[in-house]
Amino acid sequence: MAFQISFFLIFTGLTGIDSVTTISKVSVEAGQSISIPCLYGPNHKNNVKYLCQGYEWSSCTYAIRTGQPNSDRFSISDDKNQGIFTVTIRPEQTDHYWCFVEMDRRADTGQRFHLSVTTGTPSLYVDQQNLTASEGENVVITCHYSNSGTNKWCRLGGGCIIESTGWMDGTQVNMTSRSNNYFTVEMSGLKTENSGWYYCVRGDHQMPVHLTVNEQPISTGNKLMRAIKNQATTSRGTYHYNSELEEEVKYSPTDHTDKTTRKVQPKAEDDNVIYSTWAQQK
Repeated sequence: MAFQISFFLIFTGLTGIDSVTTISKVSVEAGQSISIPCLYGPNHKNNVKYLCQGYEWSSCTYAIRTGQPNSDRFSISDDKNQGIFTVTIRPEQTDHYWCFVEMDRRADTGQRFHLSVTTGTPSLYVDQQNLTASEGENVVITCHYSNSGTNKWCRLGGGCIIESTGWMDGTQVNMTSRSNNYFTVEMSGLKTENSGWYYCVRGDHQMPVHLTVNEQPISTGNKLMRAIKNQATTSRGTYHYNSELEEEVKYSPTDHTDKTTRKVQPKAEDDNVIYSTWAQQK
């Protein structure tokens, strides 16, 4: 029965805890490489993942698997936090491939995609497959195409925006057709949770794009102002504990002129001191 269930998932493309989700059709120029993301269920973080080459799932041949050294033609990495393994392929010819997750005591589960190799411009491509930005910034992706069909911008394992403006994971997305051979996607006010795999769609072709959104750097001064908490007051003044810096305390005496930043050692005769959790531990 387990074999039949896995067989059903593979060929129907259903999503679920035991399924694999990836793109279905992509093209690349001869001599170039392309990265393909493969999303898997949360129960299979520690399972072996692999790429298989060939149309039939039962007779395809191993290309590469996790735990195996990368080669000139194939490489693989597994992001267990996001539940996505990525295969990078430098194909020699047009072929079908499978993203597979190795299953215990039953048939492996996976999804097939078609990779065509072109001598000229691919049917759908982007200038960069890997983009990096910081929180609050905007990013623009240009999707070039030579085929016909509807334009879409999708998140792997999530929803799509179709030739319009919308929202994706709390970030505004604006799609614009600039000419008859490319469209742009602008994501505004990025957040760290926007990091992940997306893909352009034009007709029946997709092109994956990975976005990394880094936290906005915060200066020590701004961090101190934003993170001060656990204020305690004594008969002599006030001190503050910065929970993020974990060591800087500003003491504001009421009777003294010393206002330097230092750790506070309240005197024993301060019977009315209100201690913070930090002060008790020290």
